[in-house]
Amino acid sequence: MVGSVALPHPLLGASGTAGYGAELAQYFDLSTVGGIVTKSLAPFEWAGNPAPRVHETAGGMINSVGLQGPGVEAWLDHELPELLATGTRVVASIWGRTVADYEAAATMLADAPAGVIAVEVNISCPNTEDGGKMFAHSVAATTEVVEATSGCKRPRWAKLSPNTLEVAEIALAAAGAGAEAVTLTNTLIGMAIDPETGRPRLGGVTGGLSGPAMHPVAVRAVYQTAQADPHLPIIGVGGVASAADVVEFLLAGARAVQIGTATFADPRSLARIGAELATWCSRRGITRVADLIGGAHPDWPQPLSSTSTLTNP
Repeated sequence: MVGSVALPHPLLGASGTAGYGAELAQYFDLSTVGGIVTKSLAPFEWAGNPAPRVHETAGGMINSVGLQGPGVEAWLDHELPELLATGTRVVASIWGRTVADYEAAATMLADAPAGVIAVEVNISCPNTEDGGKMFAHSVAATTEVVEATSGCKRPRWAKLSPNTLEVAEIALAAAGAGAEAVTLTNTLIGMAIDPETGRPRLGGVTGGLSGPAMHPVAVRAVYQTAQADPHLPIIGVGGVASAADVVEFLLAGARAVQIGTATFADPRSLARIGAELATWCSRRGITRVADLIGGAHPDWPQPLSSTSTLTNP
């Protein structure tokens, strides 16, 4: 379980790495994984940042897509039906420039089909009401945004930033404001410069670093947050490329794990890593996700309930 949301499998597709998710259906059966988190949606159409938007790094990639998207209403009408037709469970990710934007996006999802099982509130994006800082860098701003999104009428997961030393405190604030779970973490802020031209490689100048290079940072954030509150459901995300990476997140205290950047190189990553995880656990006689969750903590409360299984997707 992730809060009140029952997942049949612990792996989900992460936001922003496979369009709105239906694109992956040609590679594997989306109904066999835990679900798909959509690209983040605002209550309005948004053009995003200028090109170039993606640059490969030694340990992953850095992107400055800038949250391009058609807006919630267009997504509900044109993108969601195809995704629901795959039989997968959908988590709608939302973002905004202001608290009012988040409130509007959440309210627009109130009457979404039941297949939209949760809303991931992406508060680890620029906050134009606070000098360009991220909402997720402030306990007060996090609280305000999460409280404002209750109009979605379904469970909310707060997606947080690794670019702060207060991630555990902010996670607890999100939960106190009504989030059933937290997603840890979004990308690290980074930059790449072309030594030949002397110019930034991205049109947005800075961008988000994702992939294996940031995995230890995300594991640390999950561990510290779980240590602060073992009962707060956590979804781990960041640099997952193998079953071992998934197990790390579970041992750190995550209840489920999202896979994102790996799909750029291999769109079958969710299915492949799911199969690897089932094999890894089978060889060790492990049959339940709950048997792994929190295992790296010396005083973890046991047992944790879980409906997720470790079968191949």
